[in-house]
Parts: sequence; C-alpha cells; structure tokens
Amino acid sequence: MRMIKNKAGRLVPLYVNGIKQIPFKGVDKYKPKGRKAAPAIPSCVDFPEAENKLVKNLKKALELSGLKDGMTISTHHHLRNGDMVTNYLFDVIHSMGIKNIRWFPSASFPCHEHLIKYLEDGTIHHIEGSLNGPLGKYASTGKMEGTGVLRSHGGRYQAIQDGEVHIDIAIIAAPSADKFGNANGLYGKSACGGLGFALADSIYADKVIIVTDNLVDFPCVPWQISGNNVDYVVVVDSIGDPAKIVSGTTEITKSPDRLLIAEYVAEFMDAARILKDGFSFQAGAGGTSLAFIPFIKEKMKQKNIKARFVRGGSTKYLVEMLEEGLTDYILDGQTFDLEGVRSMRENPKHIMTSPFTSYNFHGKGNFASMVDAVVLGATEVDLNFNANVVTHSDGMLLHGIGGWQNCLYAGCTILAVPSFRDRIPVIVDEVTTLCGPGDLIDAVITERGIAVNPARKDLIKKVKKSSLPLRSIADIQEEVYEICGRPAKPKLDKRKVVAVVKWVDGTLLDSVYKAAE
Repeated sequence: MRMIKNKAGRLVPLYVNGIKQIPFKGVDKYKPKGRKAAPAIPSCVDFPEAENKLVKNLKKALELSGLKDGMTISTHHHLRNGDMVTNYLFDVIHSMGIKNIRWFPSASFPCHEHLIKYLEDGTIHHIEGSLNGPLGKYASTGKMEGTGVLRSHGGRYQAIQDGEVHIDIAIIAAPSADKFGNANGLYGKSACGGLGFALADSIYADKVIIVTDNLVDFPCVPWQISGNNVDYVVVVDSIGDPAKIVSGTTEITKSPDRLLIAEYVAEFMDAARILKDGFSFQAGAGGTSLAFIPFIKEKMKQKNIKARFVRGGSTKYLVEMLEEGLTDYILDGQTFDLEGVRSMRENPKHIMTSPFTSYNFHGKGNFASMVDAVVLGATEVDLNFNANVVTHSDGMLLHGIGGWQNCLYAGCTILAVPSFRDRIPVIVDEVTTLCGPGDLIDAVITERGIAVNPARKDLIKKVKKSSLPLRSIADIQEEVYEICGRPAKPKLDKRKVVAVVKWVDGTLLDSVYKAAE
C-alpha cells in the first residue's frame, strides 16, 4: 500500500478500497470543486396507482431494488443498540447468496456483532462507518477484507452529497410510516425520535426501502422522511427496542473525580464569559461531558440567564432545561433517551435537525460554528492538543467519531477528560490516532488541572485571574507520568492499514493500523 505524509504529519494511503484519496491539507485548506451527486430521475409511471408501495417482505423489496453483488447498502443508527433491522437485513441478503456488500451505516453498535459471520463469509466486504465494540475489534485485528472508512456524521453526509459514496439501496427503519413511504421516528412502539441521519440516504440513494412496525393511514406526519423519495415499504413485527437507545455513554458519571471535572467545566465557561443571556452550548455523549449540565444549570439560575439554544443529542438533562425555561430551543440531531423522544414529539421547541443542517462542511454554513461552547470527551490528547476519539491506547478501534469532529468548530471546544484511565495516562506525547487537529481544541480539563491551548490568548486572558487550577498540558502530563509511569506504545503492524479517518472535508487525516490481539 503506497502511503504519503499529509499536512498533519501522518502517513495515509493514496488509495483506499481502490479509490484515490486526497490527503489532509490542513484545517480549512481544502475546498472541493464540481457539482453535487444526484440519483436517477424517477417517474410516477413506475409507481402503483394510489401510491401503495407496500411489498410483502424485505427480500421482495431487495429483489425489486435490483440487489446484486458488490452494491453499497446503507442503514442508520437511530435505534442505536436496540436496532433489529440491520441484522435482519443481512440475514436476508445472505440467504439470497449476495456477496461483497459495502455496508455504509451511520454507526454500528455491539448489537451488530451478529454481522461478523457475514464479514467472514464474504457477504459483507467492508464497513464504511463508525465502528463500535465487537466490529471495531474485528477490524482492528486485520480480519476485515476491505479497509474501514471512518467519517463524522457531517462527513458521512458530505461523502454522499459529493458523490464520494454512492448508495445503491438505503434501508430506513421507521417507527411510523404510511404506505406512500412518509415516515418519522416519533410514534409507535419503537419510537426513537428524529430520523435525520437517514435524510441523505433518502435523497441520494438509487432505491429507498422503508421498514416499519407501525403502518399508519396516509398521511404519516410529520414526514421526517418524505415518501416522494421512497420506493418500497415493508412491514415487520419489530424494528427494534427503543429502550436500548440509552447507552453507558449517555448517562451521567458517578465518579467523584469526573464530577469534579464537570464542575471545572462549568466554572471555566463562567470565567471565560461564555455564560451570558442568549448563549449556546453542546454536550457530547459521554458521562463526564453530560455531567457538567447540572452544574451549568445552577450557574444559569444564579445569573438569571437562559440559552437561545442547546444542541443535542438530547437527553433528559437537556429536556429538563427546555421545560424549566433555561433554553428557548433544543436543536437535536438524535435522541439519546426516551425523555428526548417524548420531548421531540410533544414540544415544538424541540427541533429535529439533520447532519446537513448541523454538520455538513460542504454546505453554505452549518450550525456547528454557531455554538458558543462544546464539551466533548476523548480517549487521548497530546501535548499539541491533538485528540483521538476512536482508538484506545492499545490501538484497538472501539469507538465511533459521531459528530465529534464537526463539533470542534464551536466557539470554544473543551475536552473534559480524566488525566488517566485504568492507570493509563490520557495526555500522551502523540495520539495513537489523530481525529481532531489541536488547532481546533481550546481547553483540556482534567481533575488535576485545566490546560488552555496557548494559541487561545483571548481565553487565557479571560480566565487567568480566576481561581481555576490553570496549568500547562505538559505539567499535567508530567504529574500523571509520575503516578502511572510513561505509557507503553501500542503494538501496531504499520504494514497493514485496517481503517482510515476522514476529516470533515473528505480528506484523509490518519490511518488506523492492525493491532495485536
């Protein structure tokens, strides 16, 4: 595999799965040319009278869609670890004898461990999408036939829109749908909230199949997915378990150290004068990132201020802020718990958004840069404030990117991380995998102190007279190394790239190498 060093100093392949790549050129240094992709022009002539698109089962819908070897099949992850459609989908594809599918999910979860047997028998050639849990471990050890491609939520939309990834058949699990294909995630026994991650799939795929366990009379409203983009509708007994959209990363930590970090985050935002009437913020999906919300609520009440909007992934904590009048709106990309689902269904100020409006870097702007502050997690941060969110210190690929990269464009990006996990330092000399350039990371907050990126002189000036424990990132690292020792370097086979990390503009930011089992 021919490799080239990009502007971040990382080696990346020139070709991935036979497709030529553009190496990362630096933050905001690459602009695309050309026109957006488009599916073929359809005609009403090809659809039945009265627009009844129901077919008897998924196999029939796939046959009608022209499924064949080597196609790209997309799914979405709104049901997260409760998704049952994707496993069923590949059971059907396998039964049809189809091989070499490029699976293009918006994310995968531990429930998709079921698909490893289809990676092993060649039904699935490779996965392009965030790899969580067992699938990440499988790919990390070099067992996947093709190379994984990791994109942010906005990067996925960009790749579809720009024609980098052409979807042959999109499968959209819908908690509620009508026979025309209008669909939403708000109603029915499997209600999961918004379906924004499937929007690009519905617009750009050649064929679109809605799979629902709650067929309603026309019109199914609101139509988060428009039936005008849908080819077939299939009814099944169950599309999943909405109770499992809640995961460990969407519950507040109970660790005293991590609660201290959360308190520091709220104090930092106050000292940096971010907390003011009409401000906005986003908290990533992570116990520590979420834990700062109760602290910030108290400060907002003390100051008698409210936010104009907060960005979700929504949780019950953001819903409480909306219902207590502490924010005018929730702009929500995905609901992380059932309170979020209820709120989106009942409250007109809880707005569903899509990766197009929120994160797509090849758009005429997006919401990410309108957010005053974002609080995120990371698996590693280095002395140049570069951060890793997909691999562990052993090089294993165990987390997805989600919207993490896109969020870095907020006015102030804060990484709220413990100084070490299981006696492994989080602040390292160089991150194992580069997911976010340090140019965009403004502060690292640990239980042992707060490091502000020296490039943010404005922030340093605002917080330097506060009582916060401000330190250099090297100083925090040195203290942790004295406690835990210098971390061992991961055992990686640099001859084998198992996955690549795309930047938000579609360029290649880094490579993920085969890790020792």
